[in-house]
Amino acid sequence: MKFSESWLREWVNPAISSDELAHQITMAGLEVDGVDPVAGEFTNVVVGEVVECGQHPDADKLQVTKVNVGNEVVDIVCGAKNCRLGLKVAVAKVGAVLPGNFKIKKAKLRGVPSHGMLCSESEIGLAESSDGILELPVDAPIGTCIREYLKLNDVTIDVDLTANRGDCLGIKGIAREVGVLNNIAVTEVEITEQAATITDAIDVNIVAGQACPRYLARVIKNIDAQAVTPLWMVEKLRRCGVRAIDPVVDVTNFVLLELGHPMHAFDLAKIDGAINVRFADENEELTLLDGVDVKLSKETLVIADNSKALAMAGIFGGQDSGVTETTTDILLESAFFAPLAILGKARQYGLHTDASHRYERGVDPQLQRQAIERATALLLDIVGGEAGPVVEGISEEHIPAPRAVTLRRKKLDSRIGIHIETEQVTEILTRLGLTVEFNDDVWTATVPAYRFDISIEEDLTEEVARVYGYNNIPNVSPTAKLKMRSHKEAKLNIAKFRNTLVTRGYQEAITYSFVDPKVQSLLHPEEEVMTLPHPISSEMSVMRLSLWTGLIQSVVNNQNRQQSRVRLFECGLRFVPDSNAENGVRQQAMISGVITGLKTGEHWNLEKAAVDFFDAKGDVEALLALTANANAYEFKAADIPALHPGQTAAIYRGEVLVGYVGTIHPELERKLGLNGRTLAFELLQSEILQQKIPQASAISKFPANRRDIAVVVKNEINAKKVLQLIEKVGTNHLVSLELFDVYQGKGIEPGFKSLAIALTLQDNERTLEDKDISEVVNTVVDALKSELDASLRD
Repeated sequence: MKFSESWLREWVNPAISSDELAHQITMAGLEVDGVDPVAGEFTNVVVGEVVECGQHPDADKLQVTKVNVGNEVVDIVCGAKNCRLGLKVAVAKVGAVLPGNFKIKKAKLRGVPSHGMLCSESEIGLAESSDGILELPVDAPIGTCIREYLKLNDVTIDVDLTANRGDCLGIKGIAREVGVLNNIAVTEVEITEQAATITDAIDVNIVAGQACPRYLARVIKNIDAQAVTPLWMVEKLRRCGVRAIDPVVDVTNFVLLELGHPMHAFDLAKIDGAINVRFADENEELTLLDGVDVKLSKETLVIADNSKALAMAGIFGGQDSGVTETTTDILLESAFFAPLAILGKARQYGLHTDASHRYERGVDPQLQRQAIERATALLLDIVGGEAGPVVEGISEEHIPAPRAVTLRRKKLDSRIGIHIETEQVTEILTRLGLTVEFNDDVWTATVPAYRFDISIEEDLTEEVARVYGYNNIPNVSPTAKLKMRSHKEAKLNIAKFRNTLVTRGYQEAITYSFVDPKVQSLLHPEEEVMTLPHPISSEMSVMRLSLWTGLIQSVVNNQNRQQSRVRLFECGLRFVPDSNAENGVRQQAMISGVITGLKTGEHWNLEKAAVDFFDAKGDVEALLALTANANAYEFKAADIPALHPGQTAAIYRGEVLVGYVGTIHPELERKLGLNGRTLAFELLQSEILQQKIPQASAISKFPANRRDIAVVVKNEINAKKVLQLIEKVGTNHLVSLELFDVYQGKGIEPGFKSLAIALTLQDNERTLEDKDISEVVNTVVDALKSELDASLRD
């Protein structure tokens, strides 16, 4: 939106400079893209009158003139075709400096003296090009400085409006904003009702009421379409970036720029019957004002008569009903089109007009009568004619109703970060045109029709902040309060378990939580499962009972791609149906792993060997070691359908089942498509994420003593049970216990095994004597004999 500062100051004139005004508008959220002078830099150019005009004696295209510049009459040679006797012109006197540092000097043109130059618009920086010299009104005072006469000490301010501020697409809207920001009154142009002097009228039928709730039309007859648009209007249009065309179009453009309301004029003689506001028929044809033929879609709103479409509503007029130099009677249109009815339609046809730009963003639904009265007054003044009555078509139910929006004091303060006095907030909202009430720390504001952008509480907060001034809100550095997170020292992070497995050669996998029911039924036969009501596919129709299902399928997928050594793990949830759980399902976080192939990658110095049970068990023990309480976990032989009998262990922590480790059942390897021995483990995260906190104690300065014993026990007695019994009966002197050999063979009876165990004894206060050490060893041997029927090996 471009506008002239001098035009704006006719409405509201704050006591600030142009730069301050531009900065103020920008800080209010209406970003100023540029401030440019309305004319080039020039001096000593005045209003003159051509008092004599004759042909140059030696040049057909030149004229010799005498020009009255006020204090003298000067001879000037001119080549412009429109130079004539009695014309008021812009005269650059001798000594004048025009844009581009072009200096005017005395000269001779084909032997005739010339003391100055008659200027065109382009020569004084009013236009890029021009066909002849600038023609001034007949009442222009001779000798007056052109800059003063045309008020060229002015700037054009270019504001880049956001799409939500359609109310500022006119001088009226910008002036309203400036008035609010400076807390001064706005002097609006006086608009009076133009009495009808003829009875001619045209009927208006609104068929599409939701898209066009209000349409006003007025007949104006006997106009002079060849009248000249006044220079003051041409200048105001030019400074807003609009080129003057003809008086009727210029007036509609002027009202658009002044009030922000688009208008259009039709040639009354080309209208057949009534005006009908309707949607176009599919592929209905229309020739636009620029001569382009378009086929309209049925979603396009049109202004039509009884036989044809006249214009694309709110976008572009039609050529067949356009005003021409021969037009004597016109129909003036002023309408409100719903933004959604116009939104995107211009772009659909490769168009973008000033009218569509405004209607898409929303115009004031109460402004139509003011616009048509303003345009009527200007037309009657410029082109003459007689005006008929205003005919209005209206669909009351579709006109936007006033909106009430509330703003809470608490929310305003928290969002802005400062406290603005209640009276000041109320004043700001009132100056914006809202009707405001304040009760119980809540403002209730009735929003004017032209503010389509205010609908929620945050919008009111924004209005208060920008009018108060973003630059007036103090810069308060945020207070950063550091608070240590509450974290139990015994709580382990699952990342430690991930890192441990990665360092042992695993790669983390992420598989789907819903799996193939056929594969899952092989691993967990006859177990209840959750079936999805709307699965992605039949192969992903049940929720997993363990992470093994997805991991094993990933192993198969890798083996099918020539990956013989695979080590994968995953952390995720399993879903176990449980009527006692919330929503009928128990979700448990698990950590699972699968290995297959060689123990190590191929290497010239390493022996090739396939993974076995103890490799998987070693990986599990590495995870349990992170708890610093590995002795609390016990591996017991187990039998589950998915794993190989005799190569399966259940892991317990006391009486709680923590998980399983073992070799996939050979029969399942075949059915699942596994290539070679595959081992798997799965642990409940909830049972391994607690670590034992180490207790600090003094380091003994006395020597430690080691005693080795070899005990013979039955094969079915687990070595761990032997070690646990030694720990139980060992005194405080026992500081370390290690199993370092297991032997079966010559010298040991069948069904028995020999366990070699190292006992380390130490005291914190003295050096242990032989009798102390022997006493501990004897106690251990006696306990082993009585409880496990163990004996010392000979």
